[in-house]
Amino acid sequence: MPDESFDRVRSEAFAGRMVEALNGAAITLMASIGHQVGLFDVMAERPAATSHQLAEAAGLDERYVREWLGAVATGRVVDFDPTAQTYTLPPEHAAWLTRAAGVDNLAFQARYIPMLAQVEAPIIECFRHGGGVSYAAYPQFQQLMAEDSGNVHDAALLDVILPLAPGLPERLRAGIDVADIGCGRGHAINLMAGAFPDSRFVGYDFSAEGIAAAQDEAQRLDLPNARFEARDVSDLNLHERFDLVTAFDAIHDQAQPARVLAGIARALRPDGVFLMVDCGASSNLDENMDFPLAPLMYAVSCMHCMTVSLALDGTGLGAMWGEQQARAMLADAGFARIAVEQVEGDRYNKYYVAGKG
Repeated sequence: MPDESFDRVRSEAFAGRMVEALNGAAITLMASIGHQVGLFDVMAERPAATSHQLAEAAGLDERYVREWLGAVATGRVVDFDPTAQTYTLPPEHAAWLTRAAGVDNLAFQARYIPMLAQVEAPIIECFRHGGGVSYAAYPQFQQLMAEDSGNVHDAALLDVILPLAPGLPERLRAGIDVADIGCGRGHAINLMAGAFPDSRFVGYDFSAEGIAAAQDEAQRLDLPNARFEARDVSDLNLHERFDLVTAFDAIHDQAQPARVLAGIARALRPDGVFLMVDCGASSNLDENMDFPLAPLMYAVSCMHCMTVSLALDGTGLGAMWGEQQARAMLADAGFARIAVEQVEGDRYNKYYVAGKG
């Protein structure tokens, strides 16, 4: 006897949704490739062109370019003229797909998908047996995060983000002590060190690769007021050493985030400022149903942020810890003043400005 509760219309609609998701996944992979080999940038600078013309302009193999064009044309990413056999990237699409788009470049964001796919097998084992996947399993992560955060910092760190803390740019110009927690390749520290030569900056990260890249950039830019140290930030053990501590999308990755936040509070002087940037989601799933890129953020959390913490016997906080939990953890760490700000054009992050008194 047929199940009368089965809603065939709903079932067919869901099948259509999954077909869209599968095609979207394929387009995402092609977008990642298009970004890395420069095809979107080449197409944005040219009128309609054949696959041979685009391959020559980009210095690529035509057969691969032609098949890539098939994917992005049927995916309605580029326009195709069947009579002339030419392809065009509309300017309305280029605004979201080229390096000129800066922080709006979604083709760059697509690169996270193939990175996560590389660890699918060990993640499946974690589903079955628990534990986590080591940070070392993500060889591209440092480079991806450096490019991602670099776009944001180049565009907004000095003129938009730092002024969120009242009087902070003036203090930096006068000369204060600054630390960046989870500095990665150190671009934020080096930007600030160049802009505020009378302040003293240090970046902490447990990645030797990141620290080496940060030091190389500081040396190339001749920044004697910037230094970097490979260090476990869960054990800072510093007392009232800094006037400003920053953490850019770093706290949720920590094995022991509560311990890191408490260490930051102790390391700040009484009038110090903690500037933390992290995912702008809610701690409640139902409030994230319309959050931009929520499925992607949960997937990145599951397959990177959460699992690298669990690999170190950590708490597995995850990227989607949300504002409510962030506020509570900051208060528990000793921050009495917590303001949450947003930056125009940044739909994904919230900016926490915290102080102890």
